[in-house]
Amino acid sequence: MTAVPPNGTTPLARREARLAWGLLAPTLTSVALVVVLPLLAIFWISFKPIGLADLRPPAPILRESVLGAGEDLRVEYRLRNSSQDKQVTGVILSDILPEGVALRGDLPAVCTLQGRDLSCDIGTLEGGYNERIIIPLAAEDADRTEALAEASLPNVTGKSDSILTNTTFTLDNFARIFNGAEFWGVLGVTLFYTVFGTVGALGVGLFAALLLNKSFRGQGILRGLYLFPYVAPIIAVAFSWLILFDPFSGSANALLVQMGVTEGAINFFGDRPLALIMVTVFEIWRYFPLSFLFILARMQSIDSDMYEAADMDGASPFQKFWYLSLPQLLGILSVLFLLRFIWTFNKFDDIFLLTGGNAGTRTLTVNVYEQAFAVSNIGAGAAVAVVIFLCLLSFSVFFFKFMSREEGL
Repeated sequence: MTAVPPNGTTPLARREARLAWGLLAPTLTSVALVVVLPLLAIFWISFKPIGLADLRPPAPILRESVLGAGEDLRVEYRLRNSSQDKQVTGVILSDILPEGVALRGDLPAVCTLQGRDLSCDIGTLEGGYNERIIIPLAAEDADRTEALAEASLPNVTGKSDSILTNTTFTLDNFARIFNGAEFWGVLGVTLFYTVFGTVGALGVGLFAALLLNKSFRGQGILRGLYLFPYVAPIIAVAFSWLILFDPFSGSANALLVQMGVTEGAINFFGDRPLALIMVTVFEIWRYFPLSFLFILARMQSIDSDMYEAADMDGASPFQKFWYLSLPQLLGILSVLFLLRFIWTFNKFDDIFLLTGGNAGTRTLTVNVYEQAFAVSNIGAGAAVAVVIFLCLLSFSVFFFKFMSREEGL
């Protein structure tokens, strides 16, 4: 009797598996290039003592000047180190002299001339160091002088230690961001903005879906109006809110004063903690249409026979929603909560346009920008980005292990 191999070990199954991996290879490669490699680069930079000026490795910078004419011609090479504190080693300057131009006098000790090939071994350029080399020449006529000025540009090479690729690592970036109470305050603002923004967007989206779940005249127009906050350009709506709630010329302040609600103007985006509440309300208003669309689509796919049976049993609208609609919506609500939590936690442009992170609205993403570009500390900015990734990874693990299990996902 011929033994039957286990499932998946037959030659045909192995060929199918190889074919499947071959078809998936372009997608996996694209994901690795777009997602994995930048993520690994951020982790690498977070352990590097690197600033904005260190993104380019130190290099020799050369400037050539042709001075004088005829018998009193000279070429001046000015070399400087682009870095102020790191040296460049093995610096070699090379140039080609045009025909009709001859050496006049002695060359500098670091230079040699073989035929028309000029080579200068500079050696090491210390940080912030400048070197000037003058080559005395003589030209046969003015045309030769012009030819020297238009000759091929000189070449300079050198070696330097790039902080991006060397093996120097440090924990100072993480020590800096965790030092003191500033980080925990920023984390608290981020969690407030994320949790209330996510729950608020889901709640308003659910309420809007309940309102539009019945057919009536003008339903399509109202749905289109509901989508306006989400599809409108972020710059346009952000500045519209700033103008509307401006403490000096905003319509909202003028209306509140005329109604007697307040005696003076309110700086909605400039006072604590009102600024954080306002940016959270903006987040809810702008992104509830996404929840509204998904929830409405799920509600319209629920079998109407359950509601007819509930009506015959005398169930109230709240009872029908709580015992019939909500259990059917838990799956889509869980997915929306996960997506909106991640997107809101990573949100940068809304807060930056509304407040710039001031008045107690600085979140972790704004902190990444300030550390990397305002303070010019790329390493600290990458460290904050790593913290964001770890926070979202922890939340995702918790969600799929506990919350989604309860919802049956």
